[in-house]
Formats: sequence, structure tokens, C-alpha cells
Amino acid sequence: MNVRYDTIPSLQAFLDALPEAVRSTRIDPVPPRNHNDWSALMPEAPAALFCPRTTEDIAVLLRAANTHRISVVPQGGLTGLCGGARPVSSGIALSLEKMVGIEEIDPASATITVLAGTPLEVVQNAAAEAGLYFPLDLGARGSCTIGGNASTNAGGNRVIRYGLMRDLVLGLEAVLSNGTVIDATTKLIKNNTGYDLRQLFLGSEGTLGIITRLVLRLQPAPGCTHAALCGMGDYASVLRLLDGARRKLGPTLSAFEVMWPDYWQIACDVPGVRSPLTQQHVFRVLIEAQGTNEAIDSARFTTFLEEMFDDGVLEDAVLSQSLSDIKTFWGVRDACSEFKVTLGPHLAYDVGLPTRQADEFAKACAAAITQAVPGGKSVFYGHVADGNLHLLAWLPGAKYQPAKAFDTAVYSTVREFGGSVSAEHGIGTTKKPYLEHSRTAQEIALMRLIKTALDPNGILNPGKVIDL
Repeated sequence: MNVRYDTIPSLQAFLDALPEAVRSTRIDPVPPRNHNDWSALMPEAPAALFCPRTTEDIAVLLRAANTHRISVVPQGGLTGLCGGARPVSSGIALSLEKMVGIEEIDPASATITVLAGTPLEVVQNAAAEAGLYFPLDLGARGSCTIGGNASTNAGGNRVIRYGLMRDLVLGLEAVLSNGTVIDATTKLIKNNTGYDLRQLFLGSEGTLGIITRLVLRLQPAPGCTHAALCGMGDYASVLRLLDGARRKLGPTLSAFEVMWPDYWQIACDVPGVRSPLTQQHVFRVLIEAQGTNEAIDSARFTTFLEEMFDDGVLEDAVLSQSLSDIKTFWGVRDACSEFKVTLGPHLAYDVGLPTRQADEFAKACAAAITQAVPGGKSVFYGHVADGNLHLLAWLPGAKYQPAKAFDTAVYSTVREFGGSVSAEHGIGTTKKPYLEHSRTAQEIALMRLIKTALDPNGILNPGKVIDL
């Protein structure tokens, strides 16, 4: 429902308090795309939308919003799945889409300094043009923004080698709820000077401050990439393959993607997806290594696979011969992005578990889903080597999916296994009721204390992650 800003007296006073230069960054009417992110929640129109161009614009907006107690929901590329960027009708949405640009690439420090609204793919391409590499990679790379990646502590496909977003950020600039600008844009790797303030904002989903600028760590561009799709008969073999990869491939191991049989079948039914493995297997694993020397690393990768065959770990494997092959392999793994077309409405989950228990969890969770929703279906896949498992749940033929029943089944099983209700998507609105499944009462109390200290009036992204 649209809420006219002039029906909220404090909002009118807020608008009147803004200088003309900042008031001019308002977009009216609010485009429908700014009513929601990619979550399954119902859209909500904010009372007003601003697209500031500078950090100072944001500081002025937050200063006035804090004075007049106006809620502010920051928005990036709106690709989040947990409702973290969904606005509230009585407040404003603050989109960083105009704060785009690469400010500096420093080869000596191996860093890139970027504005928070810059799309991830733009950052990747800028690094590549400089002969360097920014390793974070997501399916939404062309739409998601680097500030959104930081605020949700995004993970992606290559966490096993390069870490989460919080491992890729050396410094940042952020604006607090009262308009104070925190400039912590250091390029230093070793910076042991008290509290690490950047970590307050990384993963906090805009509830403690709005990230406006980032100093990101770059890596040498990979000299070569090798991949294989492997088939095996049980999860014990998957674990043996992972152990062998860690020992034999060392730091070149960049991805280890596990696909359960039901996922594989549905993925290969997606138009345009080709199955490189023709035999039936219980598990398929996409393994990737990024090296520096084609001759040396190719031989190492091939020898590793041969040893896995000799040890009885692998039933079958297809080794990439070109970049086109690697793209085909990843096409099966990334086919989940098209499941809305092939499956229809469904719910997506992103959980963290001890790697050894992933298959045991999948079996228990599938049973819990079937019990909670008779006729309910589920498929499992994920990075696994970093403890991240994805799953989809749906009731075939149902126009409206029983989200509450599915959520309870999935997150209760996660709690039983001592896992995390969110491995890389954040908490937002949808996972907030289940935060206590993964965090102790003492941890939640400390989170609330930090929120109170940095945002005492509760104006920043209210209702997300944690309440005052």
C-alpha cells in the first residue's frame, strides 16, 4: 500500500529540514522495484525514496532522519533473499545506486577503492583490467552492489580459498545514524590498533550504519583454471575427495560444490543445461582449482584425479579441456537460478553445518519437511567444503507455499545439528524469528547492546536482524 508522505507529520518536517541539494536527490514517485528485494515478502512502498550522490548527502539525510525519528532502509542492488532491503511504509528508502565508481586501484597494496553502489561485476572487471582479481563471485554479480555484499557478508562460490566478504575488506567508510562519518578506509593488512571497527558494519545489514566506500583486497589473476565433474557412490567418498583435494591441491583449490541426486536431476532438466556425466551416481561434485602455471598445475590436477580413481573414491569424472567446459560444468551447478521456471513457486534456504554432517542433515531435513508438509519436496546442494548447504522446498501445485511450516521444519533441524540458520544470505526479516536457533541469549543481548549504542533511536533498517 502506498503511504503519502504528507500523512506522516514528522516526515514532512524531515523533508522541510533538508537543504535543497539533498532534497533534489528524492525520486518521486517511488519506482515499484524499490518496494522490495528478491525475498518472497509482500512489497511495501516507502513514504519517500532518496538516491544520494555523496557520503555527505547521506550524512545530512541521516542527521535529519535521526532528529525527526524517521526510519531509513538502505538499498543496494535489491538482490537479497531475506527482506533486508524491504522498506517500511512510514519511513524512507535510501538507495545507493548513484554512488557508483572505482576511485583507485593500487597495485602495490593490491587494493581497489570503490563506492558502495558499484555493481560487483564492475569491480571484478576493473580488477581484471589491472591484471588483478577480485574473488567474490555470485550469480547476481551484474545486479548486486559491493556495499550490499559487505553489509550482508556475502560468500559465494570460492569462500573455501578466499574467504567471506569480511575477509576481503581492508577498510571502509560508513555513516552512523546521527550523521557521523566513520572514515576507516585503510589499506593496511596489519593494523592492530584497538577495536576492528569495520567488522561492526560488515554483516550488520545496515542496522548499525550505512557503508558508503570500501577498500577491497585484490589477488593475483589466476594463470589457469582446471575443473572436473565427479561422480561417487556415497557421502564418505565425498569427504575423502575433499580431504584429498586439500592435501594434493593445497591453496589452488578454489571451489568444491556438492550436488545431491534430486538436485542433479532437476538441474539437468533446465533448458540449455547439459549433463557432462551420463552415468547414475549418488553424488556429483564440481571441483575447481585456480593455479599460476598451466603445465605444472594441469599435471597436478590430473594426477590428483587419477589417485582418487586408484583409491576407489571416484566412480567417474569428466575433466575440463577448455574454459567452455568449465562454463558447462558450472551451468549445472548454477541451474538453480532457473528453478522458478521449472519448479514453479518454491522457498530457498541457506544454512551452515559442520561439513561431516551435511548428508545426515539433508536426510533428516527432508524427512522433517515431508512430515511438516505432506507432499512437500526438497533438494539439496551447496559449497559444503565451507560448511554451506543450500536447499529448496516446495509443495508441487500450490500457488501459495506453506512458508511457516517449511521454515519451522528446516530451522528446527538446523538447531538440532548445531548449525547456522544463515551461512551467507544474512538475517533480514525472514530469518529474525530463528536467530535464537543459532545464537545464545548472551550473544543476542550483546548484539542489542551494540545496536542501542550506535542507533539509540532505532532508525536504521528497523525490524531487521535484531530489535532494540
